[in-house]
Amino acid sequence: MLTLAQAKLNRVYMIDEIQAEGFAKKHLNNLGLVPGGKVVLLNFSAENGIVLLHNSRIAINVSVLKQITIVEKNTEEENWVSLDQLSVGERARVVGIHGQGAVKRRLMDMGLTKGVDLFVRKMAPLGDPIEINLRGYELTLRKNEAELVLVQKVG
Repeated sequence: MLTLAQAKLNRVYMIDEIQAEGFAKKHLNNLGLVPGGKVVLLNFSAENGIVLLHNSRIAINVSVLKQITIVEKNTEEENWVSLDQLSVGERARVVGIHGQGAVKRRLMDMGLTKGVDLFVRKMAPLGDPIEINLRGYELTLRKNEAELVLVQKVG
């Protein structure tokens, strides 16, 4: 069985079982980590991992990650990355936005909403800013704004 601590980065998995007991299991369930739910491991270190769950990033200790068994979401590889990780010429579909409050509202007002297809047109030499094409117009974003937009690459 594959645990969340062994998962590949930016790949979508389905939670199979949570082997924690008592309060720990209840707390994980309250966070939204339930069997059948989708989860993505965004970052991993020796001490903890950052997981994406319902458009929220949550830091979880490695010992807890080892208690969560997962299975591949589906046969086709479904990879989610942040918008700033795309290269010029790549196409993607918006999966979610991580910002809070005014930042999230501003990004959504500019047309970055779930399900929108976009195309990376230009990128400055150091990756800041990024120019994308979506909904028939050009939009330029700072790298820190692009980090908040989660996308799935489209062939």
